[in-house]
Amino acid sequence: MMQKIVPNLWFNGNAAEAGEFYAAAFPGATAEVTGRYPDEGLPEFQRALAGEPVTVAVVIEGFRLTLINAGGEFAPNPAVSFMLNFDPLQLGDEQTARDRLDAVWAALADGGTVLMPLDEYPYSPRYGWLQDRYGVSWQLLLADPSGGPRPFVVPQLLFSGPAQNRAKEAIDFYTSVFGDAAPGFFAPYPEQTGPAAPGSAMFSDFTLEGQTFAAMDSGVEQDFTFGVGNSFEVRCADQAEIDRLWESLSAVPQAEQCGWLVDRFGLSWQIVPADMDVLLRKPGAYQRMLEMKKLVIADF
Repeated sequence: MMQKIVPNLWFNGNAAEAGEFYAAAFPGATAEVTGRYPDEGLPEFQRALAGEPVTVAVVIEGFRLTLINAGGEFAPNPAVSFMLNFDPLQLGDEQTARDRLDAVWAALADGGTVLMPLDEYPYSPRYGWLQDRYGVSWQLLLADPSGGPRPFVVPQLLFSGPAQNRAKEAIDFYTSVFGDAAPGFFAPYPEQTGPAAPGSAMFSDFTLEGQTFAAMDSGVEQDFTFGVGNSFEVRCADQAEIDRLWESLSAVPQAEQCGWLVDRFGLSWQIVPADMDVLLRKPGAYQRMLEMKKLVIADF
């Protein structure tokens, strides 16, 4: 089954280098340039990127991420991170899972910043949170086999700043907008914890289009919130699906550009045709896309 919702990460001219870094950090992972900027006809702010990669696909255990090769306008931050579940049942035994976790941690931590040290915590015998050298955040967890199988990569949304205490509201909203969607486990904060209100999400998960996501409200004040550096690309079957999702999600008119939108929680989405790569190969398609807000397939 095609992965319908693909996390996109913004890089400052070094997406191809980052793709090689991730392919080396994860056993069996791959990285491939999937699109290039046109050689001519680019706006002034993109002319230095003529002919360079525009997107790099990284596949980790079957999960796809897209690295956007652009400028320094935006960058990822920990408002969106990727939880990596190292499951002893899937990897053979606990020691093998621990060894794999430690190896991936060492690779990702090289040149990065540790946000929570790799250690034993009440919710896991081995867990750590880091921001790698490119600013992408990862949470590595030794999974509890008795909890049932989980995907290896799970995007996690951290609701902080203007989105604080809105995780439950967001889950209810997203599961009403997308298909094959449902709320899952929900653990509330039992009492006021920093900015997190009693009853807000200490941890929760949910599915959209059959994919697992996690969400939580921050228990400490943060100096970041959702931004363009982390976005979610939705691959739509037709114009009707593009129109419906655009109407449902877009909440910041001034942010609408080239298929990008910002929702009521500040999260960025790209609502695109499933065959976007094919459409962009048409002569002049890239330039026509730059003039659009919502993408109109017939106008490519």
